[in-house]
Amino acid sequence: MPLPSRPKRNPVIAVVLRRMRTPLLVLLTAYALAVLGFSLIPGQDDQGETWRMSIFHAFYVVSYTGSTIGFGEVPYAFTEAQRLWAIVSIYMTVIAWLYAVGALISTLRDPAFHAALENVRLRHSIARLNEPFHMVCGYGDTGALLVRAITQRGGRAVVVEADVERIQALNMREHVPHVPAMHLDARNPEHLVIAGLRNRWCTSVLAVTDDDRTNLKISLAAKLLHPGSHVICRAESSDTAENMASFGTDHIVNGYDHFAFRLLLAIRSPDLHRVYDWLTGIPNTELPERPRPPDGRWIICGYGPLGEAVSRRLQSHGIEVTVVDATVDKLPDGVRQVTGSGTRAEHLHQAGIAQADALLACTGDDADNLSTVMTARQLRPDLYISARQNALRNKPLFEAAETDLTVEPSYIVSSQVLAILNASLLNSFLEKAEDCDATWHRALAEQIQELADGRIPVTWTLRVSRKRTPVLVDCLEAGKQVSLQDLMRNPANRDASLDCLPLLLLRGDDTLLRPATDTSLQTGDNLLFCGTPRSENSMWRSLRNPDLLDFLRTGNHRPGGWVWRQLREWRSSRNAAQKEG
Repeated sequence: MPLPSRPKRNPVIAVVLRRMRTPLLVLLTAYALAVLGFSLIPGQDDQGETWRMSIFHAFYVVSYTGSTIGFGEVPYAFTEAQRLWAIVSIYMTVIAWLYAVGALISTLRDPAFHAALENVRLRHSIARLNEPFHMVCGYGDTGALLVRAITQRGGRAVVVEADVERIQALNMREHVPHVPAMHLDARNPEHLVIAGLRNRWCTSVLAVTDDDRTNLKISLAAKLLHPGSHVICRAESSDTAENMASFGTDHIVNGYDHFAFRLLLAIRSPDLHRVYDWLTGIPNTELPERPRPPDGRWIICGYGPLGEAVSRRLQSHGIEVTVVDATVDKLPDGVRQVTGSGTRAEHLHQAGIAQADALLACTGDDADNLSTVMTARQLRPDLYISARQNALRNKPLFEAAETDLTVEPSYIVSSQVLAILNASLLNSFLEKAEDCDATWHRALAEQIQELADGRIPVTWTLRVSRKRTPVLVDCLEAGKQVSLQDLMRNPANRDASLDCLPLLLLRGDDTLLRPATDTSLQTGDNLLFCGTPRSENSMWRSLRNPDLLDFLRTGNHRPGGWVWRQLREWRSSRNAAQKEG
């Protein structure tokens, strides 16, 4: 037999009652004693007869004496005993009031009261949400990048963060639309429910805290409490990733493994790496142009998760690796080790910096990584140097150090998560693109660079379905042909094309890279585009307006809107009547 559920309690009322319990009891006791005294002490009426106050009269007198209003002695003049008790009552009730008011002011200034009040306000705002939103668990560097990118594209996000300073940092930023920030512990399933996990509009849960165990608990709670949600988790260790995968986590992002893959891709196929880097970057940021990493001997300073992932990836492709670390006991076969620190010149000399082609400083401390970079620059000014940047706030220091490649784990993780959220076909496209030759990669990179105008392009997926594109489906079912070029026409100038590229067409079991613009669309097609944000908005606007879509398809301009449609129908009926007449 299930246990009865506890009724929901308002935390604001709970805080007030807990802090005001004693002051209210003192105030009630003072009033009770004052009323009791006035009702027991005998007085005299205007005839000189003995008279006693009723409870109502006594409460009335105490009410105006306790608040020092002073209406006088009613209904008859007080006796000396009653006046003495009135003095006692005044001091007793006034002191009780001062104590109660002081306690109330203290409660209103209590951080716990403000936190409870803010949580109630945010719970109400989340309950009022009537559009899909992403729950972002953790507002570190990765969470901040995700929230900014989601809101820039008009999406909604709810943040769950246990650090009050990070919550304050979020509230100081202007996000449009507004981002509710819950000061809660994401490891507690009840807190996730409070933040809206079971809300029907919660489409995805992004567990991007700095702790693998916390992300694991968030993923588990999301899968159990809201199985329909899309769960994306950050994981730094392979064991945690395997654990997450065992109970069906939709996507697991390991920033270190992904950087190691991208580094090797930059060495082996630089043009494909440029395409990969641009399509998975944070939209509307500067389009990066990075020097190609050398295919030679590497020195890795620090054998943490990043150093291990890079060493394993490079060694598997026959690249010689030397690790400089004082904490690791045993390295894989074939990896040379120097016990020491990259911040010291003698240890870099022992690692063979004179013969090395590249160096990666990847400890968990930004100061050590910057010190390693500066030491290596003094020893080998021409050396290719990459460094790990653990905190985004240190970006100016790494820019001043002029590293050839800066590793930003938070940026890598956030870009991967956004690629999953915004363009589900992107990973399929990049996998297929690996099978193409270098000429194809170079041509695509040049096209993306030309249309992007120096900024990272956005990627989006278009599904031709009744739910996603009803106007387009109606057009196709009516027997009208719509080509890919029609969708890419500029509504302001039909002869010009939008700044976008079709990257992939998925039709049933067939996958087509870079489909031709004269390809006719069919219901059920899935398309992947990249381009400018303005082009994306223009394309979606065309797909929502049947008159605009018809204009792009045929060139026939018909004014839209209800009034114009009614006018066209009236003219058609009038012309038909004239013909019949």
